[in-house]
Amino acid sequence: MMAVAIPFVRDIKFDYGRVEQVSPLIRRVIANNPGPFTFTGTGVYIIGHGDVCVIDPGPDLPDHFEALKQALEGETVSHVLVTHSHLDHSPLAHPLARWAGCSVLASGEITPPTQSEVRLEAGYDTRFRPDSALNDGTLIEGDGWTIEAIATPGHTSGHMCYALLEENCLFSGDHIMGWSTTVISPPDGDMDAYLTSLEKIAIREFTTIWPTHGPPITDPAPFVAAYRDHRLDREDQILACLASGHTKVKDMVPVMYAAVDQRLWPAASHSVMAHMSRLVKIGRIACDGELNMEASFQLV
Repeated sequence: MMAVAIPFVRDIKFDYGRVEQVSPLIRRVIANNPGPFTFTGTGVYIIGHGDVCVIDPGPDLPDHFEALKQALEGETVSHVLVTHSHLDHSPLAHPLARWAGCSVLASGEITPPTQSEVRLEAGYDTRFRPDSALNDGTLIEGDGWTIEAIATPGHTSGHMCYALLEENCLFSGDHIMGWSTTVISPPDGDMDAYLTSLEKIAIREFTTIWPTHGPPITDPAPFVAAYRDHRLDREDQILACLASGHTKVKDMVPVMYAAVDQRLWPAASHSVMAHMSRLVKIGRIACDGELNMEASFQLV
């Protein structure tokens, strides 16, 4: 079974630790933490000039911290914003804020770790707490720039994207990534909430999306539509598996991911489980007993 093709964008030229002006109001510094969940590394965004804010400071690595200090030398950091509390996004937030003398803002919804024997993410920053909690629609303003907080639960329950109104662009964290689909792993990850959040972003008609990992998405409308269609196509595949007699997640994954490296099947099973939870919620399928990896499912 083949899923909907997403027009991924993966070409990116950069040097680790070097600040780069990527738009009139946006600079980026990429941390040297490449990996299977971070692609080339965490892209830290600096918004404005002189009076600035920083989005997703990234991992607490000495060289990376020094690179950010050099990039911000002579400027006033008014806020540090965090999309969600994973180890590749939030650990440097408070050290940077203490150095700059400002506060850390993020969703007040704390992300609880997903218990799993399969590592699906860069890991949870369990110590992270914002100084102030943001609500959906909160505006953060500086000299020449305005950031709007947009609640986008799904990847995590407390995921927050940020819109730069002056450039009609979105800093999407891990909600939308140009290089890959994002991980949705229950119970904190919620596929139904994720699809709703995708629709919420689609109707805003942003001209550019800046993910924390990888290059910008410069044609967002068809990209976000394909992102959504890919997820819905997976659900059609699940329904087809159930119709053909595959009743458990472990039986569906080899069918749905036959062309994918088998080492990735354990992680794929969590994505399928997120879909199963959503399909049960909306009444498309039923579950015998507790909703977990060992459960049997049937069509309704």
